[in-house]
Amino acid sequence: MPVGLFGRRPADTPPRTAIIDIGSNSVRLVVYQGPSRIPAVLFNEKVMAGLGRGLAATGRMEEGSLAIARTALARFAAVAREMDVVSLRTVATAAVRDAANGPEFIAAAAALGLKVELLSGEQEATGAGEGVLSGIPDADGIVGDLGGGSLELVRVRQGRLGDRVSFPLGVLRIAGTRGQPLDRLATRLIDQAGWTGRGAGLPLYLVGGSWRALARLDMGLTDFPLPIAHQYRMTPDTIARLSRTVPHLGKPKLRSIPGLSAGRAGTLADASALLGVLLRRLGSETTIVSAFGLREGLAFGMLDAETRALDPLIVATREEGRLLGRFPEHGDLLDRWIAPLFAHETPAQARIRHAACLLADVGWRANPEFRAERGVEVALHGQWVAIEPGERAQMAQALFTCLGGGTGFPDPLPRLADEEALRRATAWGLAIRLGQRLSGGLAGPLSRTRLTIDDARVTLHLRPDDRPLYAETTEKRHAALAVMLGRRAATAD
Repeated sequence: MPVGLFGRRPADTPPRTAIIDIGSNSVRLVVYQGPSRIPAVLFNEKVMAGLGRGLAATGRMEEGSLAIARTALARFAAVAREMDVVSLRTVATAAVRDAANGPEFIAAAAALGLKVELLSGEQEATGAGEGVLSGIPDADGIVGDLGGGSLELVRVRQGRLGDRVSFPLGVLRIAGTRGQPLDRLATRLIDQAGWTGRGAGLPLYLVGGSWRALARLDMGLTDFPLPIAHQYRMTPDTIARLSRTVPHLGKPKLRSIPGLSAGRAGTLADASALLGVLLRRLGSETTIVSAFGLREGLAFGMLDAETRALDPLIVATREEGRLLGRFPEHGDLLDRWIAPLFAHETPAQARIRHAACLLADVGWRANPEFRAERGVEVALHGQWVAIEPGERAQMAQALFTCLGGGTGFPDPLPRLADEEALRRATAWGLAIRLGQRLSGGLAGPLSRTRLTIDDARVTLHLRPDDRPLYAETTEKRHAALAVMLGRRAATAD
């Protein structure tokens, strides 16, 4: 096998795995590498083949779509070989499953060396549900996965899947059923399946490119300051407004929306209309977008229970700190060192503080004038999951402060989190900054010293041999932290 663009994988690096997802609308290759709980995406490419287009009318995939898909598969198989992928999984969903010429397409894929797994509707629902749990571990509600050929619903709660169902309501299939009003068709199918009212008081987690595109459209129209779809929320009123707005948006406006794929623009009207019906029938009061779906769910479902239970935010930030920082495991030690100052915090707050500590050294390679900005960029725009926009802002504020940006709140953080949350994060940043200066990033000084807090003082306990570490710069950082916490700085043996 020839050495490709990415070269051979060094023997001591994690293996590369990949999945080819043959959907009813798009065909996609994603290559992963890194921690099995939350591997990094090395490569991600999709082709809008539209295999489900015309399926409702003819029962067959169109020849033009098949040609596009076959070309994509040939390229993806070649790319996977060049990247030295050790495990390649190829799955197909509703269009291939339901089309009369589906077996011919699977045979064509086999000729390229790709063994296609034909997923049932229940397997699609399972994968979507597992995907949401992978990226939002505490999800409690209904997962709705809208593809080109089908809509899957699955109940998720306490890390487990409940009932699941699949409907022939994909965005391409809907386009082929204009003779019957969408609301009547969707209502009949949902009622017959016994899902009416099942989402009362619960969020609807949105999976699928068309619904993510709808979220990106809303972000663009409302000038939302963090254009990341994962865990973006939309109310039923928002969906109703989008349903009224979409038909009147011209191509120039749609092209101006950051991150909105031109290939998805044509599905927005049907996607918003179906979502409106679904919210009314299920009774859900809000929607939460999930960037994780079938592909991530298939990988998550193969993990052992211990790995599944790991926090994906902590795993990912620890790996990022390992790759970009100077000292292995420094972030975990730093978090333990500053934790006594924040013993009153909730587990959710302590978790974001821990993540910030793991990322505390990511800016050291940047020019000193831009280290604080680098910290904000990593926190806000990193590929993190299981974190809300406001929590990203807290993480960004902590990094901004610890990397020398000061105690002000840089834009857009005040638009994402309230002042109390940002002040808390500023205190984290000052504590991290003290620990880094005292220790020089090394484990020994943090292991031998400790911080305590009472009503009047923030006390740094030092052994006599470590007293020389407490010089002018360390003393200034200690004082700044104490002032932020409404106390004075003190030292003790």
